[in-house]
Formats: sequence, structure tokens, C-alpha cells
Amino acid sequence: MHAIRVHEPGGPERLQLDELSTPAPGPGQALVRVDFAGVNYIDVYHRTGLYPLPRPIALGREGAGVVEAVGAGAALVPGTRVAWTSVAGSYATHVIAPAEQLVPVPDTLDSRAAAALMLQGLTAHYLTRSTFPLAAGHTCLVHAAAGGAGLLIVQLARRAGATVIGTVSTEAKAARARAAGCHHVIRYTEVDFADEARRLTDGRGVDVVYDAVGRTTFLRGLDALRPRGMMVLFGQASGPVEPFDLQLLNRKGSLFVTRPTLFDHVATRDELRARAGDVLGWAARGELAVTIDRVVPLAAAADAHRALEARATIGKVLLDATTTTAA
Repeated sequence: MHAIRVHEPGGPERLQLDELSTPAPGPGQALVRVDFAGVNYIDVYHRTGLYPLPRPIALGREGAGVVEAVGAGAALVPGTRVAWTSVAGSYATHVIAPAEQLVPVPDTLDSRAAAALMLQGLTAHYLTRSTFPLAAGHTCLVHAAAGGAGLLIVQLARRAGATVIGTVSTEAKAARARAAGCHHVIRYTEVDFADEARRLTDGRGVDVVYDAVGRTTFLRGLDALRPRGMMVLFGQASGPVEPFDLQLLNRKGSLFVTRPTLFDHVATRDELRARAGDVLGWAARGELAVTIDRVVPLAAAADAHRALEARATIGKVLLDATTTTAA
């Protein structure tokens, strides 16, 4: 097997394609042949050492593929198409995964879409259904609305009946955000997004901000909220949010702030199956659109990271694990 690993944290050039022995699954595990692996910002945090991991770091947490072998007690059949998230080492041709963390892929959904949906789709699900359950009458502000997670959050927010305001940097991204369902799109390079969000809500402010950007948007995001509104910080693409005095939340209207993670929202098999069943099912029925920006060979993972960090993508970036040579 081949796997992308990081022996010393640093830039994209640290991504190394290693040849390894293909492991055998242990009890309760499955050996999966990876078709596609999803590229996510958490992979950048692992690569740089922002989120430290033991070295060599086996990158990737999400993908889709086919079960090749199972260990004792694993309730899976070889040949089954599956998808997963929170499985370390998914930037690889093969991965060992706990059978309990694998979910079936609907027959009518291709592996690219399944791989693209597991981390970001389930994240969009818990953010809009659990962290701040959206409903008709709510207004939400979605940062990076043309990104992989943003486009899915926008669609699920519309599905819940909310009014959706998205922020983007370019007109091309604005067009994608509108097509996904944004009622209003703010070009943050041209206007102050907090001021514009207040203007669009007649001065009231939005009910919730979904923020995966972090440092550069967090404080102004608080200014976009209505009294007792909620800031949902679920990423930090621009860097970690600096410490601040909690009295700020008091002064700005008794605001709520939360920093959720997907792991805590799929901690049980039942919850994982329920969220994945919704998201993959909606996509299979054509009720949820999956935007894939690019698919690059496994060996070119560094190029995928560069594009992601440059904010040069619209939608999801995938690695083709069936191709181990650079294009």
C-alpha cells in the first residue's frame, strides 16, 4: 500500500508518499481499499503541527472505498461500498478502520460524492440541526459560503427554512453561493460584512453565525449577531481566535459562543448512522448537491493543500487514491 505521511511538520512540501506493508484487520476492524479521500482544513492543522500528532503523521480523516477484508466480529461483508470520517490515515490506498465507524454508501451515490460528504456534510448537519437548530424565521450568516462546508451549510439552512446570508471573496464564489441557496451574498472584500448583515436584517442582527475562518472574522462576527445570538466557531482557516474578555459577550447583548467538533456529534454508532443516513440519502436522491472543485492524484496531495490554503477552491477537494503517481 501507499500512504501520504508527514515525518516533520511544516509546509505542503512535507507531504511524503510512503510505501508500506498492507496491514491485516484485527478484531472488529475492516481493511478498506480507498477510492477517494477528502481533503479538509484539519489535515492542514495536522501537517503544520498546529494540532500535534505522533510522527510520522498519517494524514487524512475521511474517504470512501470498498471493504476488502474483515477481522473477527466485524459485521461487514467484503465488497461492500462504505464511507467514513474520523479514521486516521485516509490519504492512502488502503486504511484499517473500526467497522463501527464505516457507513454504507447508497447504490445510486458515487464514491466521489460519498467521500466529499462525510466530514463536511455531517458537520453541516450537526451545525444546522443540533448546535443551533435552524427553523423558519431564523437568519444565519455563513462565512466562506462557497467552500466545501459552506455550500452544504447553505443548502441545509435553506432546507430548514432559514434566511441565509453568505460571505465570499469573489464574484465567481458569490455565484456559487447564490446557486446553493443564499438569499443574500456579501463580498467581504468590498463591504464590512457585519455592517451589511445588520443592514440586511433591518438593524436586528442575525440569529447565528457559522464561522470556520476564525481570527480574521470572529470579533466582527459578534457584531453581526442579535442580542442573545450564537457564534458557532467550527474552524480557524485564518488562525486561532485570540483570547478575549468574556465581558465582551455581555456588552454585545448576552451572546453565546460555542466551539463544537464533529467527533462529539457522531460519538455513538446510532448518531453516526442517523446523520450519515440523512446526508448521503439526500445526496443520493438529488436533494443535496455536492460541489467538487478538483480531484488530484494521491501523490499530488501537496498541490491539494496549496490550493486549499490559498482559498483557491470552490467546493470540495479530493485525492484519487487509485492513482499513486502525480499527473
